[in-house]
Amino acid sequence: MNFNGLSDKEVEASRSKYGSNTIPDSEPTTFWEEFKETFSDPMIKILLAIAALMIVMFFFGYAEIYEPVGTIVAVLVVAFVSAKTGVASDTKYRELKDSTKKDQCKVYRNGDVVVIDVDDVVVGDKILLQSGDKIPADGVLVLGELSIDNSALNGEAEECKKEAVEEDFQLTEEITGDTFVDKQSLFRGAVVFDGEGILDVRKVGLKTMMGKMAEEMQEDEPDSPLKVKLSKLAGQISTFGYIGAIVIAVLYFGYFVISAGGFSAYFSIGASEVIKDIVDAVSLAVVIIVCAVPEGLPLMISLVLMQNTSKMLEHNVLVRKAEGIETAGSLNILFSDKTGTITKGMLEVVDFFTADGNLIPISELSKHTKVKELIDCAIGKNTLSMFDAEHRVIGGNATDQALMKFIGEDTYHALMGNKKITITACQSFNSSNKFSQARIESMGKTFYKGAPERLIESATHYLDKEGNEKELDKALLNKRIEEMASKAMRVLAFGYSEHCMCENEINKDTVIIGLVGIRDDVRPEAKFAIEEVQKAGIQVVMITGDRLETAMAIAKDAGLIQGEADKVITSAKLNEMSDEQVKEMIPSIRVIARALPTDKSRMVRLCQEMNLVVGMTGDGVNDSPALKRADVGFAMGSGTEAAKEAGKIVVLDDNFKSIKDAIWYGRTIYHNILKFCKFQLVINVAAVVVSAIAPFFGIEEPLKVTHLLFVNLVMDGLGAIMLGNEPAQEKYMKEKPRRRDENIISKKMMTQILVMGIWLTILSFAFLKLPFFESFFDSEEQQLTAYFVLFIVSALFNGFNVRDEGFGILKGLDQNTGFLRVIFMIIIIQALIVNSGLIPLALFTWIGNMFSCVPFGIKGWLLVFVLGFTMIPIDLIRKSLTANKE
Repeated sequence: MNFNGLSDKEVEASRSKYGSNTIPDSEPTTFWEEFKETFSDPMIKILLAIAALMIVMFFFGYAEIYEPVGTIVAVLVVAFVSAKTGVASDTKYRELKDSTKKDQCKVYRNGDVVVIDVDDVVVGDKILLQSGDKIPADGVLVLGELSIDNSALNGEAEECKKEAVEEDFQLTEEITGDTFVDKQSLFRGAVVFDGEGILDVRKVGLKTMMGKMAEEMQEDEPDSPLKVKLSKLAGQISTFGYIGAIVIAVLYFGYFVISAGGFSAYFSIGASEVIKDIVDAVSLAVVIIVCAVPEGLPLMISLVLMQNTSKMLEHNVLVRKAEGIETAGSLNILFSDKTGTITKGMLEVVDFFTADGNLIPISELSKHTKVKELIDCAIGKNTLSMFDAEHRVIGGNATDQALMKFIGEDTYHALMGNKKITITACQSFNSSNKFSQARIESMGKTFYKGAPERLIESATHYLDKEGNEKELDKALLNKRIEEMASKAMRVLAFGYSEHCMCENEINKDTVIIGLVGIRDDVRPEAKFAIEEVQKAGIQVVMITGDRLETAMAIAKDAGLIQGEADKVITSAKLNEMSDEQVKEMIPSIRVIARALPTDKSRMVRLCQEMNLVVGMTGDGVNDSPALKRADVGFAMGSGTEAAKEAGKIVVLDDNFKSIKDAIWYGRTIYHNILKFCKFQLVINVAAVVVSAIAPFFGIEEPLKVTHLLFVNLVMDGLGAIMLGNEPAQEKYMKEKPRRRDENIISKKMMTQILVMGIWLTILSFAFLKLPFFESFFDSEEQQLTAYFVLFIVSALFNGFNVRDEGFGILKGLDQNTGFLRVIFMIIIIQALIVNSGLIPLALFTWIGNMFSCVPFGIKGWLLVFVLGFTMIPIDLIRKSLTANKE
């Protein structure tokens, strides 16, 4: 059959009618889009509302401008850092993508075979497909025979045979799992194992199976678990702040009424005074709200995610979406693709054994000289595969290529270079004979390679490890082969005969040299990583397109199936069950076999409905929709572009260990966020209580608005750096996973916040009201300035407390050198603010006036450090008491 292909005019007409073969890439992340996204954060919305309220009060003369301006600056910094992180991650991903050469294909055009970009293919093109080619569009085979690797589409590593059909054959519209493995349909993304043929293109671009999956991935993603938790925390804090503010404002106004001798006496003082008191009460309410809301939390999270996104690149993990790294630490269940993720994604010889059932480790085969020489000839001189100039194995089918890798490139070249070992006759493998043979006259041997049952029926003897001929026990050998088959291995046998080659027959004097077990084997590091992830309390489920027996064997070797409670289910069985039935079964499922892309997406949806945080790993087009829908999708670096586009995280080295590291770092980030929450909320609780109660003790403003600005913004921004780089600890991987709807603030955490907040409040009023402490200062201004310093110093000492839930508050400081640097930086800034009046420069005079600070003596400084240090022993006492209860 001759093909002239389309003319240039026909190409343009087809493109106009059926569209381009381009699958549109997602738009690059822009700084402005990421910047705007920040303002959808619930905590940011609260901050902006407070800033707006403060600005209104400023224009009425009842508030300072510093606080709203500082809050707005903080929000802009958060938006800038978040946008910069998002753009940087997207840029790294696109650099990785652009470094990959564009796919091309061979097509008949204008009577010639030309090479064009895959994007230029149109409906009606005739594509020449050869071994190693990637199929560029959907269509049918109209000439030749092919062996296809569909693993990128359906996860199956098995070869799929394709045969030619007439050109008028219609490609089915309804694609199912069976369509991939039919006799004639070819789909974009699959790879040609072996053979040669002509593809008649029927669908291009978004109409292909790959294109439809790309469109499906444009759906909205669910909120990340961190965003869900922060929304809940924002709601709780705002409720606490608003209710507290209203109650305190009412009580404060009531205090004025009672002090005046009742309502009638109070309202007789004049309208202007009443309005002034109301404004004072409202001002106090606003201060309470400002104190309650942790302004530094969004900034801290942005900084921590940015720092760790960069750090993860060193671990071969490209974080495309910054929240993905934290989400990885929250996983409850991880669905993993099999091919290329748990397994190596290619067939290889796993075992070699002699016909008496004895295993010879592959690494020790060279010690058995005679067996090794004969097996090398039986493979190297009886195959369609070869090594090319770039050291790749080409030609033949996947099995031939696995066998060629088994003997190695050096052995192959030695055989090719040995002129004495020449093939004088040969017969290639065919499906009816189930064996291939090659005659080497100089050796006086005919070598066979094929299905064990074909060689066994003709063989009478075998070679043992030492190369001695012995009588064959066929029953024993068949039992050994069955054992190998139960491990999802394909077994091939090799033999030789001293007689000449007979076409379509195996000589009756055949001696079996040995047998090999071939399969797509488990990655050694994947087995270890799965064990680590399971120890972390994360359920790992293998979801694959392979048949049930193969999937079970792989799952057992990978450590996924360890007992009768671990369930294996097929796609067909799964689809017979209702959603509720599947939900009941989910905790015990370890393997889903013969899975379709729709099964993966369904499992992700059901788990999310159960409030589980779901992860999905994968490398194929078939994995893409589920990667997108999952809370965090881990795409393999060597996988398809569709998978990488869908995942929040790209594992550059395809290594399960990298997934484990991502989970570990994700948990570390979450712990660091919790540490910061404890650090900041202790300050906020104390600031709220002190600001609320102080007026009733005759102290109008123990903490000025500018002081609160310093506490909430400067301290917290630096605190984010201080605690955001806390080192990863092994114990994090032994904790139980968190539920999606779990509160950020646990009972234990709340206890620490309240105890330390109350202690700081007691310390505050003791310092402000006890005459003993007044003796350290020359004026009330000095004492109030020293209280500002005490509040900051106490918070810094509490920073040590939050580093560890036990008594190891100084552990790991060498791995977070920024911690002490930030503490000293804050103290220096504090000292400059306090002593700014002593520096004869206008700027420092302005700073001193803004913060209402005056210098005080060394005795006062020693006092505030001693009192601030009490935060540590008090918390150690709390820890020892709560530890006894646990």
